[in-house]
Amino acid sequence: MTQTVRAATQEDVAALTELELAFPEEDRFSRRTWQRLLRGNSAILVSDGEAGLDGALVLLFRKTSRIARIYSISVAETARGTGLSDKLLSGSEAISRQRGCVAIRLEVRETNSRAKRLYERHDYRVMARAAGYYPDGEAALRMEKPLVGLSREDQ
Repeated sequence: MTQTVRAATQEDVAALTELELAFPEEDRFSRRTWQRLLRGNSAILVSDGEAGLDGALVLLFRKTSRIARIYSISVAETARGTGLSDKLLSGSEAISRQRGCVAIRLEVRETNSRAKRLYERHDYRVMARAAGYYPDGEAALRMEKPLVGLSREDQ
């Protein structure tokens, strides 16, 4: 399966909105939210699969912070198990480094063992637990990955 990861454009809004229809309603972004994210201080990576858009990752940046935040990652059921999540994560880390970020953070549902394993494979570590984080009351794990290591001079 060929998957090309690239930056999203306004032309992708309809496909992004459709991609999220497979997810619980409370976790979906509206068309308006996608448009706002594309205009904001963010990066959205998408994957063009054989049948259209099959994955997306939303990365947020704050002007006063050197820490990026993965806000959302979505992969179509047909693209799961293909390594697409790994490609999207690697792309987000590269963009964050290019923007001068020293770390990248995210929140994940405490019960989402598949996602936790993905992040742990990419060296994200749990920093904290946030009780009642999601609208349905489920807790989140806050995870972080450093993007820079100590140089020889710092050791």
